[in-house]
Amino acid sequence: MTDWLISLEGTATGQNVALAFALAAAILHAVFGALQKGRHDPWLSRAAIDASYGLMAAPFAFFVVPWPEPHMWPIFLGAFLIHAAYKVLQAMAYSRGAYTVVYPVVRGTGPLFTVIGAWILFGETFTPGQWLGLAVLLGGIYGFALYNLRTITLDRDTMVPALGLAVATGLFVALYTTYDAYGIRATADPFTFLAWFFFIDGFFMPIWTWRRWSALPRGEITGLMRRGVIGGLVAIVSFGGIMLATRLGSVGQAAVLRETSTVFAALIGWLMLGERTGPRRLALMALIAAGAVIVQLAA
Repeated sequence: MTDWLISLEGTATGQNVALAFALAAAILHAVFGALQKGRHDPWLSRAAIDASYGLMAAPFAFFVVPWPEPHMWPIFLGAFLIHAAYKVLQAMAYSRGAYTVVYPVVRGTGPLFTVIGAWILFGETFTPGQWLGLAVLLGGIYGFALYNLRTITLDRDTMVPALGLAVATGLFVALYTTYDAYGIRATADPFTFLAWFFFIDGFFMPIWTWRRWSALPRGEITGLMRRGVIGGLVAIVSFGGIMLATRLGSVGQAAVLRETSTVFAALIGWLMLGERTGPRRLALMALIAAGAVIVQLAA
């Protein structure tokens, strides 16, 4: 598997595989966001998910993949710190604002700064057509946030700080996307980075939320752990897929395609959370999809 992936680097087939990884990550990332925002405390939901994928990754890190090269340990430390800040900001935003408003702002802020970061770090550039597609996609995403902001009735008193936190979280999305792309390209075996990343990253939130666990009714723990196992599997495939996409193809294009997760999040809200999807929201969903298509066709 590793040899096959490495053989695809820099090829047209590799770019197509990267786009497939990014699209799968978009679908699963929307599921992941909904799992974290569900009826449980978002801090504890995230902690259960992180603990689950850390435990799942441990045997692969220690017994399956090659041992990380010495220069990878500082990179893992940087990834741990960036993701820790991102998760704290995200949980703070979700605990203060409606998912259908906060999620689009987080995801809309990320790709613009990821494209800029990929230009600075990797020398990647977008064509004028791709910038147009990015503008169309961002217009649809932020349009979603504004539309949902006008129609929601819950959490309105905390919406302003929630939106500020959502923008800050989006900046960290861009930071971890470009940094993780750097990290997975810095090791010979991409699965070494993935296994050790998930193992190390799984420690922070369970420790950070320890006091919240002690105050939780015992009847809630089983449901949370079940959600954690499902979310851990989704996270490994989703985040792992986008990391592999950034190794095989363009970081900016992968980041843009991943943000079609906003469309899938809206569908989840409609199908699972009972939210209405009228003609305006359908038009915004079409705008997001069109922007992603333009970015790919204008490459």
